[in-house]
Amino acid sequence: MFLFERRRSTRNAPRPNCCSTRATSATCSSSSDAHSQRVQSYATALAERVGNTDVSKDPSSAYGFLLHDVGKIGIPDGILQKPGPLSPAERRRMQTHTVLGEAMLSGVAFLQGEGLKIVRSHHERWDGRGYPDELARDEIPVGARIFAVADALDAMTSHRPYRRAMSWESARAEILDQSGRQFDPMIVEAFVAIEPELFEIRRELAAA
Repeated sequence: MFLFERRRSTRNAPRPNCCSTRATSATCSSSSDAHSQRVQSYATALAERVGNTDVSKDPSSAYGFLLHDVGKIGIPDGILQKPGPLSPAERRRMQTHTVLGEAMLSGVAFLQGEGLKIVRSHHERWDGRGYPDELARDEIPVGARIFAVADALDAMTSHRPYRRAMSWESARAEILDQSGRQFDPMIVEAFVAIEPELFEIRRELAAA
């Protein structure tokens, strides 16, 4: 598939306003909405590049990418917006957002399938040191492995309360360094292959 065709299908992926799902939450903000849309766009492009997976064929995947952090509704704002490092207890509380999100969305018809797996497992690591289930390698749903790279890319290149954004080049170097540890090497290879497209997605969304 040509670059333009991939970018067009990424733009046409489902994009419900994530804030409509989180309307009761004080954590809903333009920055979190923008993060979710960027990550969804990156992950959709990566899924298309990987190809031949349940993710690229299952429409629920795009919604899972978009609504991955919905469980943060159940996390206190004092933790979500804390400008410094979290304490061990705060970190454990933060980590519950994955299972909270899965529970909240378990009855949503359009998320059944890969989408719900992404919501639960998007913080698992290739080396088995992630959460909530400490899955490793192919035990991790492929959609969650794809998401992990997309989420890290956006997190590192975006400003956070506790740090400034990294450059794209620094984020790229970190992703490559974590191949085989935090990230599935196959997904990192896909990232390298379509990096110019991902950079263009970020530029287009920033201008929107």
